[in-house]
Amino acid sequence: MKSKYAFILFIMTITNSLFGQKTDFVIEGKVTFMTSKNVYVKFESTKKIKVGDSLWVSNISTPCLLVKNKSSNSVVCSIINDCVINKDDIIIYNYVIIPEKTETIEEEIIPVVDSTLSNNLNKKEVSYLENIKARLSVASYSYLSNIRDDRHSLMTRFSFTGNHINNSKFSVETYLNYRKNFISGDRSNTVKSSFFNVYNLAIKYDIDTTFSVTAGRKINYKTSSLGAIDGLQAEKYFGKNYVGVLVGFRPDFIDYGFNSDLFQYGAYIGRQTESKNFYSQTTLGFIEQTNSGETDRRYVYFQHSSRLFSKLNLFSSMELDIYSKVDDVETNDVRLTNLYVSARYRFSRKVNLSLSYDSRKRIIYYETLQSIIERLLDEDLARQGLRARINVRPWKNISTGLSYSKRFQNDTENKSDNIYAYLNLSKVPRIGGRVTVSYNMNSSNYLDSNIASIRYSRPFFDQRLNADIYYRFVNYEYVRNIPNFSQNYFGAYLSYYLDRTLTISLSGEYSSYDLENNYRINTRIIKRFYRKRKK
Repeated sequence: MKSKYAFILFIMTITNSLFGQKTDFVIEGKVTFMTSKNVYVKFESTKKIKVGDSLWVSNISTPCLLVKNKSSNSVVCSIINDCVINKDDIIIYNYVIIPEKTETIEEEIIPVVDSTLSNNLNKKEVSYLENIKARLSVASYSYLSNIRDDRHSLMTRFSFTGNHINNSKFSVETYLNYRKNFISGDRSNTVKSSFFNVYNLAIKYDIDTTFSVTAGRKINYKTSSLGAIDGLQAEKYFGKNYVGVLVGFRPDFIDYGFNSDLFQYGAYIGRQTESKNFYSQTTLGFIEQTNSGETDRRYVYFQHSSRLFSKLNLFSSMELDIYSKVDDVETNDVRLTNLYVSARYRFSRKVNLSLSYDSRKRIIYYETLQSIIERLLDEDLARQGLRARINVRPWKNISTGLSYSKRFQNDTENKSDNIYAYLNLSKVPRIGGRVTVSYNMNSSNYLDSNIASIRYSRPFFDQRLNADIYYRFVNYEYVRNIPNFSQNYFGAYLSYYLDRTLTISLSGEYSSYDLENNYRINTRIIKRFYRKRKK
């Protein structure tokens, strides 16, 4: 059967070459993430896509996205032609192949006909191809006031992902952050002003395509609630099923450094299913955390995510603590400490609805917090939350949304109600650009707030320069004996895209309150690095 299809492909390709015809191909992707500036689209492969190419939204006849950057399976785009883009939209890329020589076609067909051996070689090559991405950003933040002390800080971030270095089985990833605060006055010698944090620094070795071992500091996204782990992690797939083990240490509570007293270990099992119309990943795990050799926390966790027909997305997580120690008495009482469930349904390209519920209790570490355990257990209240959100696009250039969220707990404290609404016009008549109006109202035990804002944004110079201006009005009304006040904010943002690797931005904001005038000035330079090798 494989030989039959290869022969048909060979005949079609040769015929097309002989008559000098072009062959159109279509690659289909999906919008996975959006910001105010960029749209991120995922494809199975971006090999044929080039920076500067245009992409189409399904069922829209004009191009809607311009490719700015790309990786091996995703692209970063800007919106063109004032299209309205939503998360999970189907994106189309058309490309044309014009065969040049019969010899070239024959060379491409030979590996296809050579079935078993060729397929195994291709799988090996794809598995261990080097793909390096890095990002370095340097930003400054300045706060100037006519009444308060001025504040300045410098922030540097560096992230690096090197998959299969030099086409080997080794991969490296890291995320580093350095912050320097410039403090004036007497406090300059007494307050710490420099902070360096390692959020991720790990080496991974693929024993084969189903078995990997990782050493260093890394967050395992199948155990995302656990946070970073300093140690060893191993994971093995058996078809659609997988098992994993981890052993190491928790980062220090205060400075996020290495702490050998906080030893932990655990294991998990799960199943991952993926097809054209369905995706699901479910994980069940056990974690034991210690402090100086004594059990600090012991719990079971559950995590599930799924997607059906690009319409329904589900996510849920749960943690059950199964250990307690009060007055040196150890028990195995079950305590639900975390429950989160969310669902998002896409009725059509114009309407989507999302709902979520969460219930969280304070995590009790019985060794770390032993001096206040009885009070914490006596006040063991679940802080709960509900949220509903609907987004609607009634017309081509207009989209709107409304969300409501409620926070509450059993003793009626820490409750709040929040309403947020927005209206977006993606193509302003005559002048072009995009304008967004939003309103947020929040009511809690101690404060009522109202925030209204309007933002106008527009690209210039073939999408290289993005400019925003905005105004925001804030009004706070305190329940207790604190004077009410209102504040006005005026701001602007400029971002210039030099090339696919370098972006610079500048933002400024002015706010006023009575006789106080405040200014914020932020600058940022982002440099990206890419390298992809072939065998």
